[in-house]
Amino acid sequence: MAHIPMFSMSAFSDIILPAMEIAGAETICEIGVEFGGMSQLLADHCESKGGQLISVDPEPKFEFVAWAAANAHVRHVPLPSAEAFQTLHDIDAWVVDGDHNWYTVFYELTAMEAISKRDGKPFLAFMHDVCWPCGRRDTYYAPDRIPEEYRQPFDYEHGIRPGDPYSHFRSGFKGEGFFAFAKEEGGPRNGVKTAIEDFIDVQLQEGRTLAYAEVPAVFGLGVLFDMDATWSGALADLVMPYHENELLARMERNRIETFIRVIDHEDKDRFGTPVPPQRFVQGEG
Repeated sequence: MAHIPMFSMSAFSDIILPAMEIAGAETICEIGVEFGGMSQLLADHCESKGGQLISVDPEPKFEFVAWAAANAHVRHVPLPSAEAFQTLHDIDAWVVDGDHNWYTVFYELTAMEAISKRDGKPFLAFMHDVCWPCGRRDTYYAPDRIPEEYRQPFDYEHGIRPGDPYSHFRSGFKGEGFFAFAKEEGGPRNGVKTAIEDFIDVQLQEGRTLAYAEVPAVFGLGVLFDMDATWSGALADLVMPYHENELLARMERNRIETFIRVIDHEDKDRFGTPVPPQRFVQGEG
C-alpha cells in the first residue's frame, strides 16, 4: 500500500511500536487510517502478540480496505468514531489520526477513557497533529457532524501559514476542497492540542492523573498515558527524550517552511498570485 511520509503516523513507528511493547498492548484501536501506512505496522505487532488491530474509518482509501479484508487479525469498522465506540471493548492502546478538531478529539478521548476504565485497562493513546497546523486550529472533513455551538467559522479554500492566526485566499496550506480549516487560530475549543489539554484538566478534576509527552515533528505526536500503570515509568523513559525536543522542533519548522514555499510557488504557477513573504514563529504554545 502507498503511504505519505509528509503526513503519516508511520514516521513515529520507532516510538509507538516500542511503547506498545512496554505496555504489553495486544489489541489496538486505530482511529483514522486513510491509506493505512501505520496500520500495517500496528497489525504486524498485534499479530505477533496474538491480538487484533481494530481500524475505525468511515471512508478509508480502497488500498486499505482491500488490505484489511485480506488479513484475519485486522477488523475494519466503517463508521465514524462516535458510532464505532459502541462496538469496542478490551482495547489496550489507541492510535488516533482522525478528524482534527476540538469537538471530535475531546469526545474521542472522553469515550476512549470511559471504555478503558470500564474494561479495567490503563489508558494509553497516541494522538497525531498536536502541533501546527491543527494543534490550535480546527480542521473539518465533515463539518455537519460537529454541533454548531462547537464549530469554528471555517473555509475550504483559504490557506493558512505558520505565525499568522488568520486564513488567506490562495496563500499557504489549504484543503483544496477536501477539508476545511477554521478561519482563525487559537482561543477556546479550537484545535487538537487544546482538546487534549481540556481533557487532561477534566481528568485531573475527577482525581485521575495522566502524563503527556509531545514529539514536535511531522505535525506533532502526543503520547497520553495513565500515571498509575505498572509500565508508566518505562514508557516515560522512552518518550521523555523526545518531549518538546528543540532540535526536532527546529527541523519541523524547516520542514514546514519548505512545504509552504513549494505550495506558494505552485500557486504562483496556477493562479499568478505573488509569493508572500515568509513569517515563521519559533514555536507554538
